[in-house]
Amino acid sequence: MIGRVLIFIAALYGLTGVAMAAAAAHMGFPPTVGTATVMQFIHALASLAALALLRGRASILTAIVFQTGTLLFAGALYSSALLAVSLGPVAPTGGVILMVGWALLGWFGLTRAAMPPLR
Repeated sequence: MIGRVLIFIAALYGLTGVAMAAAAAHMGFPPTVGTATVMQFIHALASLAALALLRGRASILTAIVFQTGTLLFAGALYSSALLAVSLGPVAPTGGVILMVGWALLGWFGLTRAAMPPLR
């Protein structure tokens, strides 16, 4: 069940990323919105990759880390650019969490958590 929810969240990130990219292109949003959109897209796909390439708890953990980091990082950039509300250290915290997600994906990819077992 949790895997399906994580796929839904990744798809929602992709959907809202397209909407934000279109809005940014046509409404003259600040460049920070473009940065948030790119990071949102990349990590929606990274989350799906974790769910597809890893198995068991490793896939769930890695996807949750990617999605949490995306929410914090992109959310803080959107807040700053569109609402003029700074969330302080939320964006850097989200960025560090995203880096942890990449480290987990790499680590689990080298272990038996990869699916199918890679040689």
